[in-house]
Amino acid sequence: MAARAATRNLRIGLIPGDGIGREVIPAGRKVLEALPSSLGLNFSFIDLEAGWGTFQATGTALPERTVETLKKECNGALFGAVSSPTTKVAGYSSPIVALRKRLNLYANVRPVKSVSTVPGAKPVDLVIVRENTEDLYVKEETTRTLEDGTKVAEAIKRISETASKRIGKIALELALSRQKIRNGGGISHHSVPKLTVTHKSNVLSQTDGLFRETVRAVYDAEKARYQGITYEEQIVDSMVYKLFLIPSDYDVIVAPNLYGDILSDGAAALVGSLGVVPSANVGDDFAIGEPCHGSAPDIEGRGIANPVATIRSVGVMLEFMGETEAAAVVHRAVDANLAEGLIKTPDLGGSNTTEEVVADVLRRM
Repeated sequence: MAARAATRNLRIGLIPGDGIGREVIPAGRKVLEALPSSLGLNFSFIDLEAGWGTFQATGTALPERTVETLKKECNGALFGAVSSPTTKVAGYSSPIVALRKRLNLYANVRPVKSVSTVPGAKPVDLVIVRENTEDLYVKEETTRTLEDGTKVAEAIKRISETASKRIGKIALELALSRQKIRNGGGISHHSVPKLTVTHKSNVLSQTDGLFRETVRAVYDAEKARYQGITYEEQIVDSMVYKLFLIPSDYDVIVAPNLYGDILSDGAAALVGSLGVVPSANVGDDFAIGEPCHGSAPDIEGRGIANPVATIRSVGVMLEFMGETEAAAVVHRAVDANLAEGLIKTPDLGGSNTTEEVVADVLRRM
């Protein structure tokens, strides 16, 4: 009889933030606690603070204790949502942006998947991997005035080999892990993994050209590992057209910061509600799962926030922690809930509460 694998103890930081973040992050904890014991995972949790409410109470949106605890004591984290002041407030800045910088979370990973099997609907099951540190988002801009008095504004677009290499590696590894989950019985229309590299090197031959060439070099350098992945490159403008026309053509998409930002927001529209779209902020040795919806003050406290985005974010976090079997359990359960479509919150046309959706997903686990 085979010996049972040793239990792996994992500590997860829980950062509810503001608004409905405080209602959906507990759902993520319940899902982790409900994973089958046969997986050999033991979770503990630590509650941490960040957000606008924290700023109002303490004068800082991201306490140093939160950062240091994540660095020194946690294997991963879940982040809920942040409310933003409607006018500029001295000393306030986004805590999630600050966390990305402090923890070197250089990749934003956003899976987008169809809510249900509606007749005639286009199937969507893709993930966009967005480089998170450079491109036009380095925010190096200048404005100068010409002799005739007209103004000219200029911005630096920076693409480095280092950043392109590590984002390409994450995208390729994600294509492999997604295939493992599908082989474990996940609901999907994809039969083989596929990577699409998005660029505009026909115009930006130096910057986007370097991004395209570097990701290709990562693929070529480890062909034995990645030989099962279909590799393709596509110019970003034609890709936008194809993404909305034939979204089923795509599996994993990797892009520089600007294109990734635009494509991920556009792709979310394909599935009808931000309440089902997860994401993860990822670095070399840490991942923070984060639902894509905001703090939603209009429904705060009503018990109807959709927990699906958070539950899916748990699955993505587990993938990047190397726990693909556990991730598959989570993904299968939430996919089954959405495919059946009987227990759902009002944003999806239902009348159920947050807790009722969570209970249904837990039952399926």
